[in-house]
This record gives sequence, structure tokens and C-alpha cells, in this order.
Amino acid sequence: MSILRTIHDVPVLMCAEEGAAIGGERDALDLIGDAGYQGARWVVIPAGRFDATFFQLRTRVAGDIIQKFANYRLGIVVLGDISRHTEASPALQDFVRECNRGQQTWFLADAEELGERLKK
Repeated sequence: MSILRTIHDVPVLMCAEEGAAIGGERDALDLIGDAGYQGARWVVIPAGRFDATFFQLRTRVAGDIIQKFANYRLGIVVLGDISRHTEASPALQDFVRECNRGQQTWFLADAEELGERLKK
């Protein structure tokens, strides 16, 4: 279940902690459709909802999902602690750092950090 919230005048679709794993483009398109229907500009997905392959860059799952969101001009936030994944992969560390510099994909620790980013 997802809930539409407005954070600093920005409509954000907040995905529930529980739910099916997000492991590919089809899952991304379902979220994009829901977000579009509700008028969201960002989709926030708890890190625990992603299939483990999302955090293994060689699988291209993260790139494919993020590209779908970019194609539909929707922001995506991976919310939560992903340190076990980044500690195991310098490439993922670099990917996260680069994403967080942009305005379309963010990897954030918590809702407070999300609020600060959307305030800008």
C-alpha cells in the first residue's frame, strides 16, 4: 500500500515497508502508474523492498528501474540503511554518491533527510 503525502509542497508517494519485492522494470512501472494516477512527483521506496539484485550493479536492475523513473520524469528515493550493500561494493558507493548529487534519484537514510532535500 502506498500513501500520497505532501512534503514542502511536493507530492510524494510513500511506499509501505511491507509488500512485494521490487526486482525489475515491471515492478517499477506499477509504481510509476500508481504515482502518476495520484499526481506524485517523487516515489519513496524503503530499501528493504528492493530485491538484492538491485544493489548488485552488474545485474543492471538498478539502472533499468531508475531509467524507467527518469523516462516518466518521476523522482525515486531509496529510503533506509543500505550500508551493508555499499560496504561490499565500491562501485555502488560511487553510484549512490553520483545519484545523490542529482535531482532525480536519491539514496537517503530517513524521512528527515528526505524533508531537507525537498525543502531546497
